[in-house]
Amino acid sequence: MLWTARSSGTAQIEPALVGSRIEPSGAERSGDRVVEREPDRVVEREPDRVGEDPAPSARNPPRSALSHRTPVSEGKLRWARRHPRTTIVAGGVVAILALLWATSVGASDASIVDVARSIWLVLTGAEAPEPYIGAHNVIMQLRIPRTLLAFLAGAVLTVAGIVLQGLLRNDLVSPYTLGVSPAAAFGASLVILLARDSAAGTDWLITLSAIFFALLASVLVLSLGAVRKMAIVTLVLLGIAFTQLFDAFTDTFKLIADENTLSEIVHWAYGSVNGASWGQVAIVGVALLFGFPYFQGHAKRLNAIAFVGDDTATSLGVNVPVLRGLHIGIAVVLTAIVVSFVGVVGFIGLVGPHIARFIIGSDHRYLYVFGVIVGGTLLVAADVVGKVIMPPTIIPLGIVIAFIGVPLFLHLVIRGGGARS
Repeated sequence: MLWTARSSGTAQIEPALVGSRIEPSGAERSGDRVVEREPDRVVEREPDRVGEDPAPSARNPPRSALSHRTPVSEGKLRWARRHPRTTIVAGGVVAILALLWATSVGASDASIVDVARSIWLVLTGAEAPEPYIGAHNVIMQLRIPRTLLAFLAGAVLTVAGIVLQGLLRNDLVSPYTLGVSPAAAFGASLVILLARDSAAGTDWLITLSAIFFALLASVLVLSLGAVRKMAIVTLVLLGIAFTQLFDAFTDTFKLIADENTLSEIVHWAYGSVNGASWGQVAIVGVALLFGFPYFQGHAKRLNAIAFVGDDTATSLGVNVPVLRGLHIGIAVVLTAIVVSFVGVVGFIGLVGPHIARFIIGSDHRYLYVFGVIVGGTLLVAADVVGKVIMPPTIIPLGIVIAFIGVPLFLHLVIRGGGARS
């Protein structure tokens, strides 16, 4: 039977078994080697590489290396981690209230009661009263699709971030920092620029192009990392380099695009749910329904990889290469689908997993579900902030999330969390 992380404090993995890519206290880098200085001796070892199990510290690992792998009894939110199911239910209630509230916010007045009434009319098949028809149509055709698309996009990107961080054992990994989201935006922008005069099938071409370039970016980054045996931190830097490359191509498209095409490219570059439709909601929803059960069904295996590394997970019966390949492939496809409709919302795949993990812990059996709630609610809240902060101008989702994500990213870099395995 596979080892799994239990949420009770009575059976937790020994900290020394958790690999760390942070050099222990007193460690220094010397060229390509890490020099560990201890009171009575100096020890040299090779730095951790992509695809290799990190060597566990012989002594207590640094606190930052175990920041979200610590036993629940040491966490700040002990009760939430000890009662994950109750926490998920409570989070679900908060998410539903947030959805109702977000749907009521807009240029025209509509209360939460009006939103609930419209939903009830649709569920019962009743006709809207004559004075209420206009508000009902606005709620059902504009606001609810917009809010649901924001929620589903946040949920998908957060789950993708959880998968990538768990498989690569690094706090700084996300669809954005690996270059996946910018590559998908580049693919979408390329089709918009070249097929702007074609009316038939453009939407599907945009989605397929986004998926293709997202897969291409992920394959390039991970293949180079594996071939060159790069440390995980170097892999993240490589992903950031690809991010800048694809952003540069997209910026070039903005310079040569006409006025109409430029507005569409800007939509993908900064992230927006303006113009959301029920068709887009259905596609992203189906993508989540396809990917989420797969990830949830393999949560115990991902626990093994994330907590004890590839070698130990293999000894427990996990086919690590196949699992890693399928997980990353599905996460990339889901990210590309979202980006093809919503655009680049860079830091949600970084912020969402950390908030969810901080509240409920690192057990992926519960982390996936709670990540859906946290990521969806966070992006819905960001959309509301973008609508109300500078009316009538709507601030794009990517900008609002960046104000949250950049400080967190800097915090992770400064504290050294990104170097954890």
